[in-house]
Amino acid sequence: MSKTRLNVSLDQDIADFAKVFAAENRTSVAEIITQYLLALKRRVEGENVEKILAHPAFEKAMLDTQHKLQTGSTVWHSYDEVFGE
Repeated sequence: MSKTRLNVSLDQDIADFAKVFAAENRTSVAEIITQYLLALKRRVEGENVEKILAHPAFEKAMLDTQHKLQTGSTVWHSYDEVFGE
């Protein structure tokens, strides 16, 4: 399958975490995002979701985030609330 470039802006702390996590797990940030979106696509299309990245913290974070988004229990904060002085 051909690849395309997609620019994503992330908060610096999330980007730093993703880089460290990828390095520790011998993968790339692009692969982490690809695997997350692929799992999401499979779930939406009703296919079985493979646990592609077996790191328990990644799986838990993904499932927790999906649950919060689905139930509307996500608490949103502005940039200034999170990183304000």
